[in-house]
Amino acid sequence: MLLSDVLPATIAWNPSQGDSVLLGAVDADLAIVETVLATLPAKARGQVFVEVADEAAVRTIAAPGRVCVTWLRRDLGQSLRSALDAWLSEMLPVEAEREHQVYAWISGDRAAHSLTSY
Repeated sequence: MLLSDVLPATIAWNPSQGDSVLLGAVDADLAIVETVLATLPAKARGQVFVEVADEAAVRTIAAPGRVCVTWLRRDLGQSLRSALDAWLSEMLPVEAEREHQVYAWISGDRAAHSLTSY
């Protein structure tokens, strides 16, 4: 499978240089997450949340050093939406002096997009 077979048709991944990245996925979309992570530059920074059924689905996936991968387990009551909301509330604070930007893709979204705070 080629990178172009997975990304452009599914999520249109195209972050700007310097964007923080956010990926939120359910276990069915793990191949997309792994493909995106493989395309990121070594200096990329951001967060990946993957929601899975239980501990048996948790595994190691490769990511740049400043991209944190967090596994969320449904059997423990952890949810993707709650984790995304909490992370975004911290990473996209509303400040008068400065704009914050994150480039994101979430399972269920048709395409990746920029999220900006003003």
